[in-house]
Amino acid sequence: MKILAAKFVLPISSGPIENGAVAVDGSRIAAVGPADSVKASYPDASTEDFGEAAILPGFVNCHSHLELTALRGALDGVEHDFRAWLLKINDLRAGLTDEDIIRWAAAGAREGAAAGVTCFGDIGRFGHAGVTALKEVGLRGIVFQETEFSPDNSTADEDFQKLGEKFEKLKEEETDLVKVGLSPHSPYTVGSRLFELIAQYSIINRIPLTIHAAESEDEMRLMTRGEGFFAGFYESMGLEWASPHCTPIEYLERLGVLSARPLLAHCVHASDSDIARVAANGAKIAHCPKSNAKFGHGWAPFEKFLDAGISVGLGSDSVASNNVCDLLEESRFALLAARNRADRKRPPGQKRDCDGACINFLTAKQALETATLGGAKALGLDHLIGTLEPGKQADIAVVSLNNPAQQPVNAIEAALGFPGAAS
Repeated sequence: MKILAAKFVLPISSGPIENGAVAVDGSRIAAVGPADSVKASYPDASTEDFGEAAILPGFVNCHSHLELTALRGALDGVEHDFRAWLLKINDLRAGLTDEDIIRWAAAGAREGAAAGVTCFGDIGRFGHAGVTALKEVGLRGIVFQETEFSPDNSTADEDFQKLGEKFEKLKEEETDLVKVGLSPHSPYTVGSRLFELIAQYSIINRIPLTIHAAESEDEMRLMTRGEGFFAGFYESMGLEWASPHCTPIEYLERLGVLSARPLLAHCVHASDSDIARVAANGAKIAHCPKSNAKFGHGWAPFEKFLDAGISVGLGSDSVASNNVCDLLEESRFALLAARNRADRKRPPGQKRDCDGACINFLTAKQALETATLGGAKALGLDHLIGTLEPGKQADIAVVSLNNPAQQPVNAIEAALGFPGAAS
């Protein structure tokens, strides 16, 4: 038995506790409360007091690509052209050895751990790298085996068989902490037939899915009008791909993919009707505001996702498109961007609070909830992590409050959510 104490404890499931403590028994939380009370309940336990710090649930990075850590900064300068970025990253990835990918994936996992991330939702073409990295660093997560480029329905059955073989081999590496799932990359790189096969397989076998969706203008042009770079690219390669002439999220619903309740990454261009579809199907969203901004894709309607009751977590995306894995920084960016969105205010006549303020004006508390419990819900792990409660896993982060920009601490959520902090 061990007791962790600090100036503040943020259980997330309840309000902050000043001069609080968490008792840990093995891998589980035994008690949470005022330090004096917890210490009195376990008089023989050793205590580690972090002093001017906050203890809270470990952060959940629910959308990452650890295998791309080696490419940090390598594509800076082409982010303005998403097409060029995609082509260049495929070329650069092809030049990496398996050993390079595994070594740098572990470095990315260590970076996350140093920033208080205890759980990853990681996507990889070479899924073994993500699994190996999380095991090496001792983190929790779901590693999603990603599909190869496969938009042509004529090869769907063969592509599905190859994907299944990779997935089953990866599944042999599962542990209590590290599980595996599947990631059909996106509506513009995976054909409809393969999507249907993967969704059916997921539903029958209860396999978690994650998909990049409604991320860029190029994707929207292809899906809604059959125009743009991707349409020309597919035509030049002689691939059979017909535009569904609808949004990516409506397309996924038509195919039955949303019935598998996938985790949808980005959703920058999600319309109100798209958001309603996501909510109605119980799908989840990984919000990646810094990556979206770096590409210039736009501001995803974060507050609308929350208003709709969707489980939303935060993702750093790869460090090739964000440059850092820091969920506190991500939560701050998400909060400020949501407050500054041009259409953040509800239309006239819709419900406002008693002071006339916008109900969806997000708070630092909501941003912290998204970085912890929200990510846990998005990955389907909230029965294990995401809050500090007796019986849950002791996935815990400790954040220093010694930064002068945080002092004095008049409101702990604001001290964590606005200036950023060191974990």
